[in-house]
Amino acid sequence: MKIIIDADSCPKNSLLYTIQSGKREGIHVVTVASYNHNIESDRHITVGDSSQEADIKVMNLTEAGDLVITQDWGLAAMILSKNAYALNPIGIEYLQEKIDFMLEERAIKAKYRKSGGRTKGPKKRDSDDDLRFKNRLDEIIFRMLNTA
Repeated sequence: MKIIIDADSCPKNSLLYTIQSGKREGIHVVTVASYNHNIESDRHITVGDSSQEADIKVMNLTEAGDLVITQDWGLAAMILSKNAYALNPIGIEYLQEKIDFMLEERAIKAKYRKSGGRTKGPKKRDSDDDLRFKNRLDEIIFRMLNTA
């Protein structure tokens, strides 16, 4: 059992809390990012900056029962198909029963933007996001430890 962080786009607060939680609970935390990022981690894997290179590495490292921290909905869907947990850095757990809807929504919005439409971006991160992330991460780690 391990936690893998897609560190290319993981906010610093989520990254640091995950590393601390992993150490506290005795779970290995692996960070993966392109060489364009400066990540401080005991177990860091640097990949090239080609499109999807970090995501492919995360996928290859993931096994059933692992937890992946990522903002990428497509990567989350693949992680869930491996019977692993997936968590967004703002504390939203990706669930198998909701991921198809999320991917469909993403495709519709992309098509709308491609035709000239504008959609809202994510809101600015705040302390509520940090708290939600910490609580959900702790919940998932508890489940991981009690199903191992």
